[in-house]
Order: sequence, then structure tokens, then C-alpha cells
Amino acid sequence: MEQGRAREDVRPPYVCDAYAGTPPVVRVPEQARGEHTHSEPPAPRVVQRHSVRGQILDALRAALVDGELVPGQVYSAPALGARFGVSATPVREAMQRLAVEGAVEVVPNRGFRVSERGPRELAELAEVRALIEVPVMLRLARTVPAARWGVLRPLADATVAAAAVGDRASYAESDRAFHRAVLALSGNEQLVTVADELHRRSQWPPVSHPATRRAGLLADAAEHTALLDALIAQDLAVVQSLVREHFTGADG
Repeated sequence: MEQGRAREDVRPPYVCDAYAGTPPVVRVPEQARGEHTHSEPPAPRVVQRHSVRGQILDALRAALVDGELVPGQVYSAPALGARFGVSATPVREAMQRLAVEGAVEVVPNRGFRVSERGPRELAELAEVRALIEVPVMLRLARTVPAARWGVLRPLADATVAAAAVGDRASYAESDRAFHRAVLALSGNEQLVTVADELHRRSQWPPVSHPATRRAGLLADAAEHTALLDALIAQDLAVVQSLVREHFTGADG
């Protein structure tokens, strides 16, 4: 008797959640249609899908940067899950990650409180970022050819475009992308990772009036463009001045 054949699903490659730290989920296959022998079991089928928690984490980060999640307010996982159309579990897991990063605080039996950051904490973050990034940028300014800096132009332009429309979440992503690209020229992956984490922490939650924030974004984006122009021109004096000034602002 002719044996039946199991259906095979063709799915896109699995994308790991950068923060989940777990391998792809393997689902036990459905029973193959028809007969099969015990010596030839059907091959297991790997379910390959985007991480729901990763998507929720991105959405929560955008909400923090945009000020939709208000500093000092407590939010429950079920309520946020209903807002995003998912169960409470991925929200709770994403919030636990944000708690590790310092963006929220766990409130037992209630949920998560959005952290309130004052000027002192933001200034301390800016100081640490400057200690890490400024010397590296100045070294790169002396050693990286002008042509390689030119490749970063679209990233600088992206920060200007996001700032022009006041899209703080998009600006936060493009801002970090520009800084990552600059620091990546050092070839030090650990440096890029540490600097990016500090940069992310400095971006939320907003602490000023929306109009003021937009003006700050525009000024910050203009500094990216001016810095890139100076790097391409290899004007070290201007580069040094712009780099140091860039980290004194609240949105840098």
C-alpha cells in the first residue's frame, strides 16, 4: 500500500529576539497523513516566526520616547496587552527587559511604573557617553578617509527628516543608527554595544515640553550634518568643537 506524505510548510527564516536569549521554538509535528513505520518517523517541523515579544518591546520603546507612557504612571501588563492586541505575557516579558534597562520599575501586584529621570541623571548619562565616544570620534577623525565618512550621509539626513516632522520615536532610532555607524568604524563591537545602550537610556522618557523637544531635535540633527561635513573636510578643529558640544545637549 502506498504510504501517505506529510505536508511540508515553507516558512521564512526564524528571526531571534535580540533580548530573548532563547533558541527558536520547535513544535511537535502533526501526525503525517497515511501510514508510516516506527523506523521512519516524520521529520520534526520548525515553526519560524517573528518574536511577538520583540515587536511589543519595540512598540513600548517608541511609546516611551514619544511620551505616550507617562513618567510616574503605573501600567499593567493586561491593559497594555489589550492596547496592542496581544496577551499580557509578551508585554510582561518586554516590560521586564525595560526594567533591566532602567526605563520602568516593577510595582508588585500592580504592574510597571515609568521611571522619572531628572536633569542630574540625564547629565550623568551624557557625561559617560562623552567619556566613551568623544575620544573615539576624534581618533577616527584623524584616521578615517573622507570617502568612508561620505557613506554616512543618508543616516545624517534621516535624523534631519525625522526631526523636521517632530517624530521623536523615528528620530531616536535614526539618531542611534548614526552614532552606531560612526563608532563602528573603530572596529570595536563591544564599544558600539555599550555606547548604544547608554544612548538608548538617555532617550527616554522625555522631560520637557513637546515644542521644546522638537526644537532640540532639529538642533541635534543639524549637529549631525555639520559634524559629518567637518569629518569629510578633515577639519579637526571643527570636529573637536562639534563633538564636545554635541554631548552637552539633552537630545544628543
